[in-house]
Amino acid sequence: MARTVGEVMTRDVVQAHRETPFKVVARLLDQHRISGLPVVDHDDKVIGVISGSDLIRRQATRPADGPAQRKHPHARDHSPRRAVAATAGELMSTPAITVHPEQKVADAARVMERHGVERLPVVDEEDRLIGIATRRDLLRVFLRTDEEIRQEVLDDILNTLSLPPQDVVVSVRDGMVTLEGRLEHRSDIPLTVRSTYRVDGVIGVVNSLTFHLDDTRPAAHQGGH
Repeated sequence: MARTVGEVMTRDVVQAHRETPFKVVARLLDQHRISGLPVVDHDDKVIGVISGSDLIRRQATRPADGPAQRKHPHARDHSPRRAVAATAGELMSTPAITVHPEQKVADAARVMERHGVERLPVVDEEDRLIGIATRRDLLRVFLRTDEEIRQEVLDDILNTLSLPPQDVVVSVRDGMVTLEGRLEHRSDIPLTVRSTYRVDGVIGVVNSLTFHLDDTRPAAHQGGH
């Protein structure tokens, strides 16, 4: 059975608040050896995400403090330096890309890839933070042996369609599943392929299944043969 985000997420989440200072955020990332963290409001709702890249960009935009920039000690500072982000609320990326615990790991991995992020805050139905799923968390699910995948695919197909084992041949190489054999009805083929895709660790399906009866066409077209 395909695993969910709630099964693989980390529940003890390092987080920041909107007013958390830049230096504290940097210290949290360093102490916990992480590359990013969610930013939450007073109600634990996720309002953004901050990463080490955000901190680096902040440093890169700071004006250099060299002799040429120094002013009279009593002069008022009107430079852009005062506007440079100094808190998590100013540094964070918004809106945060989040997932729910009941979502499938494979779906979360696709969200990660599509948005180019390394972690996904996991939220409940009220958008409150309950965990975090990192690339490493999701990757563990896909580090299954081909034999483990093959056995689960076979079990799922046989249980779903109530087929005898000899009717379907399942082979797996590097997560790519090949399905061979003959099913009773044509309509069973897309169901079987979908079921296979839902198994954790499957990265693709080669469908070589055939069928005895084409139940997708009106009976009038199948008679007389």
